[in-house]
Amino acid sequence: MPTDVPRRRSDGEQTHTVILDASMRLASIEGIGSLTIGRLARELGISKSGVFAHFRSKQRLQHETIEAAAAVFEREVLTPAVSAPEGIARLEALCEAYLSYLERGVFPGGCFFAHLLAELDAVDGPMHDAVVVGQHRWVGLLEQQATVAIERGDLGPTVDAAQLAFELYAPLELANYLATLDRDPSIVERGRRAVRMTIARVVT
Repeated sequence: MPTDVPRRRSDGEQTHTVILDASMRLASIEGIGSLTIGRLARELGISKSGVFAHFRSKQRLQHETIEAAAAVFEREVLTPAVSAPEGIARLEALCEAYLSYLERGVFPGGCFFAHLLAELDAVDGPMHDAVVVGQHRWVGLLEQQATVAIERGDLGPTVDAAQLAFELYAPLELANYLATLDRDPSIVERGRRAVRMTIARVVT
């Protein structure tokens, strides 16, 4: 019947989403390089052909997994933060949204992209290039809001926006690494205090 076609398509899309959810979780722990059609099939308890039908290649699977993780980061970190006014309020909101994302264990291996950065920082290729773009975008957002805060007089006129972004990025990533290493989300609170202290030093 014609009505069966949309249902099958919907079922296929739902399965695709389930597979990508599993691939993001797995890659956040084991790394994107270990993510293969066979490994994912074992994780899900389904046939390799079932996974292959959705992606056709390891490269496509990895690419879609990174894209899906980027959408999660957008939803969990960027979207909540942009509701805050531009400048120091949004700068603080970006940091807090990231720390909340860690505390809530959105990915079992900590921040998906921090793991990806550590895995691919010295590797050449398109995935490395994608990581560079994403990392620059994230730190660039921090720098942009620091710049707005300086222009509005919320931060001192001699503050270096790029340096401030760097100093905020450091405790965010350290909180991620240590909370994941020690399996202790309470460590994130140290990152939160470090962010507050870093911003307090430059507020007018």
